[in-house]
Amino acid sequence: MKTRTEKDTLGHKAVPFDAYYGIQTQRAVENFPISGIRISEPFIRAYMCVKKAAALSNIEDGMLDKKKGKSIVKAINEVLEGKYRDQFVVDIFQMGAGTSFNMNCNEVIANRASEILGGKKGKYDIIHPNDHVNMCQSTNDTYPTAMRLSALFVIPQLESELDQLAKSLNKKSLEFDNILKSGRTHLQDAVPIRLGQEFKAYSLTISKCRKNISDSSNYLKELGIGGSAAGTGLNTSKNYSKTVIKNLKTITKINVTNSKDLRESMQSNLSISILSSSLRNLSLELSRICNDLRLLSSGPNTGLNEINLPAVAPGSSIMPGKINPSILEMTNMVCFQVIGCDTTISHSVESGQLELNVMMPVMAYNLLFALEILTNSLKQLRKLCIDGISANEETCRNYMENSLGLMTVLNSHIGYEKAALLAKKALNSNKTILDIVKDEKIFTSDELDSIFNVKKLTGEKQSK
Repeated sequence: MKTRTEKDTLGHKAVPFDAYYGIQTQRAVENFPISGIRISEPFIRAYMCVKKAAALSNIEDGMLDKKKGKSIVKAINEVLEGKYRDQFVVDIFQMGAGTSFNMNCNEVIANRASEILGGKKGKYDIIHPNDHVNMCQSTNDTYPTAMRLSALFVIPQLESELDQLAKSLNKKSLEFDNILKSGRTHLQDAVPIRLGQEFKAYSLTISKCRKNISDSSNYLKELGIGGSAAGTGLNTSKNYSKTVIKNLKTITKINVTNSKDLRESMQSNLSISILSSSLRNLSLELSRICNDLRLLSSGPNTGLNEINLPAVAPGSSIMPGKINPSILEMTNMVCFQVIGCDTTISHSVESGQLELNVMMPVMAYNLLFALEILTNSLKQLRKLCIDGISANEETCRNYMENSLGLMTVLNSHIGYEKAALLAKKALNSNKTILDIVKDEKIFTSDELDSIFNVKKLTGEKQSK
């Protein structure tokens, strides 16, 4: 490979000749060949937005020469347009706080800006990665800012999928609203319920999770940019913090604000933890719903078989005709992974020390990964599973009529003990609860119709 030689405070090193990154990035590549996973697109975009806002602020404040500043902004705009993405080569497991990636960004921007002004890659006499591109900045305030922005970039996609999933579940609740079935508590027969009511409850849960995520995301909008190395604003201009926030608003179209305390923003990643917790809570509820649907569709001949799931693929390599709840199983696994991401984030947030939390790179990766896989899985869950669910109405009704839970309806009419005796008779015979009640001639037909009225059993039906 053709190389060029660059120098830093540790000495000389060969860098690929055509690379836009420089010596500090090359050291990171050699030091951290850990996962092979590189920084994601939303995070690169967020970091470029931070660098652009900083450059514009430094031009505006008279800190940065306009000609140099404009070349830096032009180079950043090219990256934002999708160019040079292969030049961001740092592993997600890198130097603490993300210094490796910050320098990767600084070097790519500096080398491209130098080219724009007629210079050559690796020669930093025109545009320097630290002196010009990183002016008024530190990894310690740019990285957490980009971490928050990158999450804010992708959260709307998750919110949209949650909205659509809630609507799909609600649509099924209306479709199934007339279907009576046996409720189950402790996985045992319980009082009657309508299948539509179960799906309505699922829809409400998803809507609640969506609101929790949206509320949590608002904490990300308070940014500590301008804090520099320790939250004191050292080496920044007087108005830099306010100016850079103003520019970030314009660039990102997000209503970000200055932190009330730049030291607090650098020490604490509470906002990341709050959002991650909301994703964990969504995963807990979503996994529970998937488990319910797997149970309700179990069988078809030896399980509950109350609902049918769309077939998406043959379910077995050895058992012909077997169809599995594959989309639900995939969603379960995604939920488990997101819970694991939250555990990593929780430990990372707790590991902040004094003026800085250096564990931000692993926080950023896990947060964005969780958002990505949740968004993608919700889409598949809705399209390939929920929208195509159908009900086995006769199966539902048969279970309901044979359910010992029906005896609960009679408590207020004949008392608990007598109802329990009738339940025992039904359990020891091949007759339904209704058959036993009719045999005992405790009630007239009209009285039974009134007692076992659907509205009385399960409450009001939904309005269309």
